[in-house]
Amino acid sequence: MKSIKIYMTAGLVALLSSGCEKVLEEHPQSQIVPSYFNSQSGVLGGIAGVYNDIRSQWGTEGFTVEMQAGTDEFIQGLSAGTPIPYTYNGLNGSNFGSAWGVAFQDINTLNGVLQYGQTIDLPDATRKQYLAQAKFLRAFWYFYLVQTWGDVPLHTEFITVPSQAASRQPAAQVYELIIKDLTEAAADLPNQPSAPFLGKAATKPVAQFLLAKAYLTRGWLNNTAADFTKAAALCDEIIANKSAYGLDLWQDYGDAFVPANDYGKETMFVSDHVLDPKYGYYSVGGAAGGGAAQNLTPWFTNWNYPNNSGINSFKNASGGFVNSGTSGMIRDAYYGRPYVRMRPNSDKLSTGPHAGKNYFLDQAFTKRDVDSRFANSFYTVYISNTSVTNAANATNNNRGIGYTTVVGSDTAVWLPDYEVPGAPQFVGNRPFKGIVVPPSLWNNGIFPALKKFMDPSRGANFNDPSTRPCFLYRFSDVYMTGAEAHFKAGDAAKAAGLINVVRQRAAFRKSNTTAQNAAAAAAMTITAADVTLDFILDERSREFFGEWQRWHDLVRTRSLVRRVQEWNQEAAPYVKDFNMLRPIPQSQIDRVVDGPAFPQNSGY
Repeated sequence: MKSIKIYMTAGLVALLSSGCEKVLEEHPQSQIVPSYFNSQSGVLGGIAGVYNDIRSQWGTEGFTVEMQAGTDEFIQGLSAGTPIPYTYNGLNGSNFGSAWGVAFQDINTLNGVLQYGQTIDLPDATRKQYLAQAKFLRAFWYFYLVQTWGDVPLHTEFITVPSQAASRQPAAQVYELIIKDLTEAAADLPNQPSAPFLGKAATKPVAQFLLAKAYLTRGWLNNTAADFTKAAALCDEIIANKSAYGLDLWQDYGDAFVPANDYGKETMFVSDHVLDPKYGYYSVGGAAGGGAAQNLTPWFTNWNYPNNSGINSFKNASGGFVNSGTSGMIRDAYYGRPYVRMRPNSDKLSTGPHAGKNYFLDQAFTKRDVDSRFANSFYTVYISNTSVTNAANATNNNRGIGYTTVVGSDTAVWLPDYEVPGAPQFVGNRPFKGIVVPPSLWNNGIFPALKKFMDPSRGANFNDPSTRPCFLYRFSDVYMTGAEAHFKAGDAAKAAGLINVVRQRAAFRKSNTTAQNAAAAAAMTITAADVTLDFILDERSREFFGEWQRWHDLVRTRSLVRRVQEWNQEAAPYVKDFNMLRPIPQSQIDRVVDGPAFPQNSGY
């Protein structure tokens, strides 16, 4: 990943569907032939090319929307674009699927590595490790595919001859290959990253964890007790051997997202987005236009603070927030780019069993006094980064005073997680230089922004893409996946014990005394009686909010429709059971012209 030494641009046959779709011009252009994989450089090049392709999804806008929109966690921001992915209303084969073609192209490359790399002239242990990387990556892509689309084309041989025929194989067969690949990969991968696969590439515990996820997901799909037991045992094994694997939790939840710790002990597997001219994705200082495997994750959930932070904003007669006056902030690297694509689901429900509540504050982040994850995950205070003079008689300045904000000292915007009398210009009777925007005034243009992935390192080139990695798996997920597996296997006590490790870590604050941290940990401790599916899902929100997991979490646990209907007002009228699978990309269906038509998923 970050330090693989040999890279390639895989000019593969455009192998969609089964890895064997014929390009439209019917002139397949492949730079890879079987003999390419008969050398160490060819095998490494193929593997590195696949790792490189992962970045074309994780960190990009369309894929981020695919993994998080239309759930209980996120609703549309002011600049969301088309509402379809958020509401399911009109969802069809043209809305999703950028990873479909990438995945099958990569699977074909990996099939070539596995088929022809068996005889490369290397020590047996080295060859096994290389092939184990390929097995892991093939399973990685097939697991994504089967979770997202169900039955998909299944191929294990390298294809060089294009075809316009393709078919789908049952998900059960896909899971069999995933489990076989991951079991074999775990046996041959090293305990910790080693050359040439440094950074946070696949290792034994990463393969074991993905295997546990596969067993857990198949167990939910088929209600298979044995799968839950296997998933639980794998997570227990990883935790028991965390020292040998170089894995552990940071004492402070926030430290998991400090840029210096991006490749630290809690990070298991990432999509790299390092600044390296060999990728040619962008020029420093040239800003980010989206696409091209750029990591723009820090800013998708960011509100337009440079424009919507008017210092004389007020509450209208309907109780809504009205932006007014000179903006109290300008764009900078620390607070990031204001994409305003999606926002936390903080809209108060008007009807139903949760009327008067919102998912964000009233269900997910409920113990904000003792749970540090809300404070560590979201910006609620914006310190002035520009000096603004506000005359006492300025339009809509109701404070009765004039003043000038002090850069680096005064608060320009405060978004408290509770109601504040006098907001937005007063705190009680005290005039406030900036604006106070409590939950009742949040809307699709102003809301707490996710700060986990912010990247202030770009300095003067603050419009450039982020060079931080995207976290696919963190060690805390081993505890949460193990807890879910034990819960489904009937051991709620064991599940509670694993969840408590995560919750008690979340209670820690560096600013607390030892006694305060102990009291907070006690307040966060749960018992077996507290463990339900909904509790686990809420806990996953608190721990992994915004980490490309939510749609798959809800699909895995067969909870998507129920949770969306309970908590997401904009999607509730439209979500249906068939939305548990995404629509097959229309481009795939159109390109299959030989033999039986390629079937669309039911409902689309």
